[in-house]
Amino acid sequence: MNILAFESTCDETAVSVVRDGRTVLSDAILSQADMHALYGGVVPEIASRKHVEAISALTDRALAEAQLTRGDIDAVAVSYAPGLIGAVLVGVSFAKSVAYALNVPLIPVHHIRGHIAANYLAFPELKPPFLALAISGGNTLIVDVKDYTDMEILGATRDDAAGECFDKAARVLGLPYPGGKPMDALAQQSKGGKYDLPRAHVSGSELDMSFSGLKTAVVNLAHNAQQKGEALDEAALARDFTQAVSDELVPRAVLALRQTGRKVIAAAGGVAANSIIRAQLEQACRAEGATLYLPPLRLCGDNGAMIGAQAYYEYLAGNTAQLDLNAFATMDLNETGF
Repeated sequence: MNILAFESTCDETAVSVVRDGRTVLSDAILSQADMHALYGGVVPEIASRKHVEAISALTDRALAEAQLTRGDIDAVAVSYAPGLIGAVLVGVSFAKSVAYALNVPLIPVHHIRGHIAANYLAFPELKPPFLALAISGGNTLIVDVKDYTDMEILGATRDDAAGECFDKAARVLGLPYPGGKPMDALAQQSKGGKYDLPRAHVSGSELDMSFSGLKTAVVNLAHNAQQKGEALDEAALARDFTQAVSDELVPRAVLALRQTGRKVIAAAGGVAANSIIRAQLEQACRAEGATLYLPPLRLCGDNGAMIGAQAYYEYLAGNTAQLDLNAFATMDLNETGF
């Protein structure tokens, strides 16, 4: 089954063709990161307009790279929630028009389900049940993946997402947007241990997380140093910040393994590309006797292939939509808007 998949929830326009949920035939991505870097973060209106400009030509490119014609497409999939509402609407509207024109099923996919499904593309042997640590710019979740379309949230951030926190900390340190990669590179230049940054604890909800206090602490450190005319050890701060994020994520992932009895966990999302967090997840899972799946870096960020992968299993479960499908800025992992 050849699925033409669209992803436009933030600042990447992505179109992919995926066969049977596991084989990527093409994965065309156009990033707007350089443009938004001028403003230190994503400007929603600009992102929406750039999606409109790019999505049609990118679709032709994806079909050409897959060496398929429009007639070879069996279904159309689209990430319809959550995300920047204008950006999501562009993908949803275009996908609906393509599904109508080709007279094929339309498959709505939750963005986070897509991030989790990216692991299916890299690891053919991976099958539910397993745990997923979904850590991206807009979401931070621990998910029990009971089946391909049956998932339960075990823990989540109560405020900011880990990826958003990385971007804000990078901005304070004068690093370019998006902040994840430059923060990782800067953190590698220090062993840290210089700055005492907070770790949150949510009483009564041991798997829940909070990152707003950490973000505020970094901002205050930088502002206080500036007011006093003191120099920041930027590499040490980047390292200590990354360690604080890891200390929120890794122990809770291990605790979730113990509480559920699962022996397999998969990471997903842009923050899963961080080298320090990846290494500490590997070490913790090895000590726990659990199998860890870490997607390759190209599948950590937003891409169309992950949407096409999850769409195959949504289709098998009967989760298709009509042409009145809407876009949603927020949506729980187990909600449906169709």
